[in-house]
Amino acid sequence: MRVFWKAAVGRSGGLAVLLLAAAVPALSAQDYRAQALRILKTVPLIDGHNDIPDAIRERGGLDSVDFAVLQPKLMTDIPKLRAGAVGAQFWAAYVPVTTIHAGEHPAVYALEQIDLVQRLCHKYASTFAAALTAADVERNFKAGKISCLIGIEGGHAIENSLGALRMFYRLGVRYMTLTHWETIDWADAATDSARHNGLTPFGEDVVREMNRLGMLVDLSHVSDATMVDAIRVSRAPVFYSHSSARALSNHVRNVPDSILAMVKANGGVVMVNFNPGFVSETVRLYEDSMAARARALRAGGGDSATVADSTRLWEARAPKATLAQVADHIDHIRAVAGVDHLGLGSDFDGITSVPTGLEDVSKFPDLIAELLRRGWSEQDVRKVAGLNALRVMRAAEQVAVEMRRGRS
Repeated sequence: MRVFWKAAVGRSGGLAVLLLAAAVPALSAQDYRAQALRILKTVPLIDGHNDIPDAIRERGGLDSVDFAVLQPKLMTDIPKLRAGAVGAQFWAAYVPVTTIHAGEHPAVYALEQIDLVQRLCHKYASTFAAALTAADVERNFKAGKISCLIGIEGGHAIENSLGALRMFYRLGVRYMTLTHWETIDWADAATDSARHNGLTPFGEDVVREMNRLGMLVDLSHVSDATMVDAIRVSRAPVFYSHSSARALSNHVRNVPDSILAMVKANGGVVMVNFNPGFVSETVRLYEDSMAARARALRAGGGDSATVADSTRLWEARAPKATLAQVADHIDHIRAVAGVDHLGLGSDFDGITSVPTGLEDVSKFPDLIAELLRRGWSEQDVRKVAGLNALRVMRAAEQVAVEMRRGRS
């Protein structure tokens, strides 16, 4: 119960205490969640990154997984999506960097992932509808459908070909992450050695062509120098499909404050990631120590079984990230870049552990409820849920129209 009092000093100097409102009940967690669900009926919640296509692929393909029923070993399925009030999902067409080195064709792998997403959307047409534009997302939302959007994760998928990039756009790809874990021929990755000090001239051409097409330039996974170059070159707002704030967890995959300020000036959006090591500095440091201990075991002659057993023990003792810490990242990015430059990019089914309270896609309303509990306005919550992502999509579409007119 919350009770509000007002103190006033009378002419005689005595203190008069007036009861203005008695016994006003505080909102409960259930009340905030109910408010969140009500809000999410008015705006499509857009998740910037979900790796279910590769998770399905690893389980034998689309015919091996009944997506219409609860899948306990997956973070995503239709019942969970509905419970989480998800309105639109960027499905990641993830392309492993191993395809570069194994004599495979990254473009073929990307095509197979795009094919899987399109077949998933078609197979469950009573739930999903394809979307290519912001207007499509809004129309599908009004019809009660979850929009299927596609983003390629890893610029090596185009195999250094602008023609391939154009064809991916025609197949429905609406963002491309410029790199994944490794530096490629035209862009430096955050988690690999730098070879180009950012983007090469061809890398700048890739960004310009993405602008001309209307494809969002995704800067998750790229180095700081690549971020700076891409923001400098891009005429459209940039997009971080699944990254968080480096000030709170010092992981190179996160965005430093100096670049958050640039994102604000560019008009872009950072979709906050739920990966525990990107969310919690304590978790990040523990994961780094686990990796160092595993390397030491191998160097000391430990076999793979010994390393695996030790890793399981270390993981059992690992600290946990929390939903509240994810909300801290959202608060921080709002403080630095502003509320117009925020979104959600869960990375569900692409991460092996999750924050407590954000175990799967059904938990999105709990995160929205936490923002409301912290005093966020309903309109600002709508921006984070989906309005900011829609704004960036529209801006990219408009830049494409302007650039095509200019070229013609």
